[in-house]
Amino acid sequence: MLTKVLVAYGTTNGSTARIAETVAEVLRKAGVSAEAVPARSVGNVESYDAVIVGGGLYAGRWHKDARRFVRRHGRALAGRPLWFFSSGPLDATASERDVPPVPGVQRAMARLDARGHITFGGCLEEGATGFIARRIVSSGKGGDFRDFGQITGWATRIGDECTTAPQGR
Repeated sequence: MLTKVLVAYGTTNGSTARIAETVAEVLRKAGVSAEAVPARSVGNVESYDAVIVGGGLYAGRWHKDARRFVRRHGRALAGRPLWFFSSGPLDATASERDVPPVPGVQRAMARLDARGHITFGGCLEEGATGFIARRIVSSGKGGDFRDFGQITGWATRIGDECTTAPQGR
């Protein structure tokens, strides 16, 4: 059983943080000790049995904090169960079909032998920071496209994997 899971995330306006917190909450309900932590705040991953890394998508790239986290902790991540998620499409596509990971995430998945990836819809609402984000919202193309049923289902599958995994990594 994988008993302690880190959900590290990179976010600018908090949407990805809310997804990470939901994933950690679902894992805890499954009997797994899980915590959601900003990726830039994680000193090491040695005390975790498994790791989930999430990042918002900006101009076709994962959030810089998620990218840096994966680079900084690459060796340790390669030795434990690992999943990735992205958040970002500002439409319903992520709920309607599988949206593949962006190239940088694909490369990290291959390098670290990640068990999986999913893209969730994003959220960009009034008060968003950044020039481009404010322009998107003011043009009427923002909104909340996160599908918490989809997020919960994905986290539940990971929780099942964690609770049925043999001891050790």
